[in-house]
Amino acid sequence: MKKHVVLLVLIMLVASLITAKALKVAFIYVGPVGDAGWTYAHDLGRQYVQKVFGSDIITSYIESVPEGAESENVLRSYAQRGYDLIFATSFGYMDPVINVAKKYPKTIFMHCSGYKAAENVGTYFGRMYEPRFLSGLIAGIMTKSNIIGYVAAHPIPEVIRGINAFALGVKYVNPEAKVHVIWSNTWYDPAMEKEAAISLLDMGADVIAQHQDSPAPQQAAQQYGAYSIGYNSDMSGFAPKAYLGAPVWSWGPYYEKIIKEVMAGTWKSEQYWGGMADGVVDIHISDLVPDSVKKLVSVFKEAIIEGKFHPFSGPLYDQSGELRVPAGDVPSDGELLGMDWFVDNVVGTIPK
Repeated sequence: MKKHVVLLVLIMLVASLITAKALKVAFIYVGPVGDAGWTYAHDLGRQYVQKVFGSDIITSYIESVPEGAESENVLRSYAQRGYDLIFATSFGYMDPVINVAKKYPKTIFMHCSGYKAAENVGTYFGRMYEPRFLSGLIAGIMTKSNIIGYVAAHPIPEVIRGINAFALGVKYVNPEAKVHVIWSNTWYDPAMEKEAAISLLDMGADVIAQHQDSPAPQQAAQQYGAYSIGYNSDMSGFAPKAYLGAPVWSWGPYYEKIIKEVMAGTWKSEQYWGGMADGVVDIHISDLVPDSVKKLVSVFKEAIIEGKFHPFSGPLYDQSGELRVPAGDVPSDGELLGMDWFVDNVVGTIPK
């Protein structure tokens, strides 16, 4: 009789292990995973959590999903197939996420870089302006022509905020330098982004920065014998003679945190905006940068992490000379998230 009881218990244990449900986690990407940039950084995060959780989760992704109606179809498809957690990793997925979330209240949606939330929708982003400022320090010291080019993606607050932080870093060490902006209106179009960089190089720029996902602007800089500041990840392999460094993302630990909360049933909608203190954003610096400059960057990095310095500390003036942030003040998060003006050492306009 005892043998039968033991056998029954073993059968029940095996059955429970077989039927244990792995958490299904989906990622929706705006670019290809091989872009070496934004999508690549997010997919490194996906790979990170797959290793951490092993068979306890199932991850899936779809790359190069256009923002708009097509993304809504992809979101709906994942929800219909029973995915528990969906990470939508581009600003333009915001309204589609909200629309689909209303119809699938048991699915948890996490939207990157947006500002609309719901009971089953959280938002997340990083204070990339912190390492952007640090990269501006590097560019401001390394330029000789005092013409610094910036190939920008789309005229949204995220990009504008990054340009301004970079320009403030430049100004801090080199008040004579100007940051010249050209808009590509792309997230990932290597040919167009390279052409934009070449236009800036032809103007005399000897450092090229970017807010795009391809290394094309850096490759153009190397071709012209100039320096480059990358974005998203270490892109030094694409332009080793030009690459000074890059503001970079590290999504893995944050994704791990969210998945643990979902598994434990403790997840709640929040609007997360972490910085270098959290490790979500950081700066990578190449060996082309002198040690003295690295030390300066390190001092400012520690000051930002410890809350002793803010890249947007006033006084700050816009291009028309209007005082936007008084001395001693710092813009609120709402003002930073809605930023729609350029600081006074930026050359270029913001399309309306």
